[in-house]
Amino acid sequence: MVKPSLTDLFGANAAQSSTSVTISKTDLAVTGLTASGSNTGEELLVALLKMWQSTATTTRQDSNPEQQVTIEDSYQQIVTRNNTQYRQFSKTVNLQIEDTTSTIDPDDF
Repeated sequence: MVKPSLTDLFGANAAQSSTSVTISKTDLAVTGLTASGSNTGEELLVALLKMWQSTATTTRQDSNPEQQVTIEDSYQQIVTRNNTQYRQFSKTVNLQIEDTTSTIDPDDF
């Protein structure tokens, strides 16, 4: 099998060059993102996490030894910050490489 492709992880219209990555906000609509000219960085980050979680599953990794990253739900809890209660959604991100190093190097994935 092969590693998940750029379009698997960033949407059908994703493209890259040697200096940039382009992600279409319309591809992120499946995550619930309402695309606008003023989306915040956190909105885009959460949309990408949701998209990645739908692709980078442990089930897919079990059937594809080339997939080295998984994202899954961890737990939810109520936390208090500045006297306001928030629901905290936790995710577990696992990065697996052969046991030859103790550091994370993006080039290894």
